[in-house]
Amino acid sequence: MSDVPLLLVDGHNLLWRAWFGFPARIRSRDKSRDLTGVFGFFALLRVAIRELPALPEVVVAFDGENAWADRSAIDPAYKAHRATGVEAMAPIRALVDVVRGLDAIDLRHVCIDTAEADDVIASAVQRCRRQTPRRKVWIMSMDRDFYQLVDERTRILNTVRRPGQRVVDRKEIEVRFGVTPAQWCDRASLVGDPADGIRGVRGVGTVTAARLLAGGLGVEQLEAAGRLVGRVGSRVRESLEDVARWKRMVRSRTDLPLPAHLLSGVASPEMPSAPVVVEMLDLW
Repeated sequence: MSDVPLLLVDGHNLLWRAWFGFPARIRSRDKSRDLTGVFGFFALLRVAIRELPALPEVVVAFDGENAWADRSAIDPAYKAHRATGVEAMAPIRALVDVVRGLDAIDLRHVCIDTAEADDVIASAVQRCRRQTPRRKVWIMSMDRDFYQLVDERTRILNTVRRPGQRVVDRKEIEVRFGVTPAQWCDRASLVGDPADGIRGVRGVGTVTAARLLAGGLGVEQLEAAGRLVGRVGSRVRESLEDVARWKRMVRSRTDLPLPAHLLSGVASPEMPSAPVVVEMLDLW
């Protein structure tokens, strides 16, 4: 059993947050280059590492170039609404330097061409549960899709939240949303997720979804359980085919063929400050 906590980082999520959410623009000394993406990435990652009770093993997962293909085949609306203009995609310009920085400070990263970071992380969590079931795992992301992976030893770390409130655990999900992590995909298929182009059932919000799924039910069991009554129940019944499709889209894959030595069980090197990383990359 490894006593070293595992920190799995949603790389694109962190890069977008660094670019669009960092409190100030960071530029090169001659003001010719915007370094906010790479500087913010490493600054925010260092904050996350310091939140953990012990120095972790860090693995950063990135979306592959064709990451959305499988889910788009299920539903063409999947993420189809997302902006792809120059400004919206500006963080991508920093990706090469971010990867160079990770290599420079010896932090492991992984990208599979046809997989989203969500699936890479879910597969890493599954491997960790199988190999070292008592090991503590932290997932750094603002994406609620990761709630489906939460259990007694797997938690979400969201450093956007206030200090002392940055950890999302099973209890918070159950209290706040009225469902268990195992039901998260069922809830999302009913409520919807605008960020991913999942429409959900009209009229179904957090309270209604919790009521429908009470007792641990999945969406496949709602009709037989007699839960689909009234106007909203009729809408859910009429949408069951869509709901089943949306649930498949939300569900993270846990069977990706990850590199054999992706999880070593050994703590990563202590991370230098963001200015030092940028200096190492000769970007100032």
